[in-house]
Amino acid sequence: MPASRAGVLAADIIDAIRDEIVSTGRFTLPEFGSFAVRETKARAALNPRTGEQVKAKAGVTEKFKASPNLKQDALADLKKAKRKAAPGRLPSGRPAPTASPARFAKTRPGG
Repeated sequence: MPASRAGVLAADIIDAIRDEIVSTGRFTLPEFGSFAVRETKARAALNPRTGEQVKAKAGVTEKFKASPNLKQDALADLKKAKRKAAPGRLPSGRPAPTASPARFAKTRPGG
């Protein structure tokens, strides 16, 4: 498929998703996740510069919730990388080099 045609197709899909969210407030792609529009309540918040307490207005925001299958697939490699990068190991999974005490004993004064 030519890139120009793929771009048009992707734009059409995004427009269809946008139209569904605007009309119903929700859109779900099985095996991927769901998009939803949520109302937020007025609340007290902090100004990050001054630390002063201010009032945040009520509003509307969008939320995405990934499907369990997407989470599992997306995080599988990350979990493997964390296991490999355990203490004493390099990110590649190999043991980290350690300094030999004998090497340092020779460089100490009086040693």
